[in-house]
Amino acid sequence: MTRKEQIKSAYRLTGNNAGFYDGMMTYSTFLGKAICRLVWNMDQEKNLRYIEQALSGIPEDFSGKLLEVPVGTGVLTMPVYRDLPNAEITCLDYSEDMMRKAQARAKAAGLNNVTFRQGDVGALSFPNESFDMVLSLNGFHAFPDKEAAYRETFRVLKKGGTFCGCFYIQEGCRRTDWFIEHLYVPKGFFTPPFETEQTLRARLASMYEDVTVSSVEGMGIFRCRK
Repeated sequence: MTRKEQIKSAYRLTGNNAGFYDGMMTYSTFLGKAICRLVWNMDQEKNLRYIEQALSGIPEDFSGKLLEVPVGTGVLTMPVYRDLPNAEITCLDYSEDMMRKAQARAKAAGLNNVTFRQGDVGALSFPNESFDMVLSLNGFHAFPDKEAAYRETFRVLKKGGTFCGCFYIQEGCRRTDWFIEHLYVPKGFFTPPFETEQTLRARLASMYEDVTVSSVEGMGIFRCRK
């Protein structure tokens, strides 16, 4: 399947009975759609577009070692991993509850090449240059120590490897910025400081090569090479 078909498959598999988080990520439930539209100013086309762009850094024939951090519930990535039978995939999350849901998805999909580890992105327990790719979807806006997260994801990535993913950035959508400041941060869902598209591009350019940064509303999408 193409990347877009894999994402649409995740949408279909999740269905209308998804929990809050999965329903929002896949634009598949009434509440999920409402949050996407109200907070993120996204319809289904925009939702699909930013996720497709965030996952586009993974070659369709990828067969190396990949670290996904955080894995969350795996709602978007397990359908992708199903089509990467020769890859060696490690999924890490600080939340054991989230990870259990991702593990259940991997088991249901019959994935034997995916392992799970509970841990902190700011102190990864992997040797230097362990992975050919590091994927991070919707995580950096929540990490409490972002500087450590940037350092650690860089450290465990091999020379020539790819770092890609997405997260919330400021100044992409005023409505989103308001909700983040007045709801998400006070509730502890997101942790400042936050990047803008410009600061993210500058940061990644100081560490990586072939840096690509774009945005869909308040979501920043990035891909770069070490």
